[in-house]
Amino acid sequence: MRETLRTRAMRWAFNLFPCFRGTGGRITFISGDLHYARIAVPLNWRTRNYVGTIFGGSMFGAVDPIYLVMFMKLLGPDYVIWDKAASIQYKKPGRSKLHAEFAVDDAELVAIRQALEREESVDRTYRIDLTDQEGAISASIEKTLHFRKRRPSSK
Repeated sequence: MRETLRTRAMRWAFNLFPCFRGTGGRITFISGDLHYARIAVPLNWRTRNYVGTIFGGSMFGAVDPIYLVMFMKLLGPDYVIWDKAASIQYKKPGRSKLHAEFAVDDAELVAIRQALEREESVDRTYRIDLTDQEGAISASIEKTLHFRKRRPSSK
């Protein structure tokens, strides 16, 4: 699993995008096949809250767009994907840099495509854990994505 020049440029551009940059999070890796990504949320002046731990908004904001963009790239322009719902459960304060991993396997892509052959739309929920260096979970986020096939335009 390696980064390519294309995914390295994508990571670099994403990290400079103002909405994502404002979270304080950073994408640290995107695999060449776009099936895997990692992010980090450091504890610094941009992410520190009033009590000295990582701000919950930074935690959530850093993970928010990743699965959506991965699925958009993996499924292609024939599919419409939207964020539908999200929840965050804080487990322990983030007192050091936090990390999260995102993985989409081929079986998940097949399952979505097959479901959309039978139904007009489908919702899928994905869990993301933000962990510290020791593997302790600081927050668990559940993201529900809405998928449907793009309707042909009438011209």
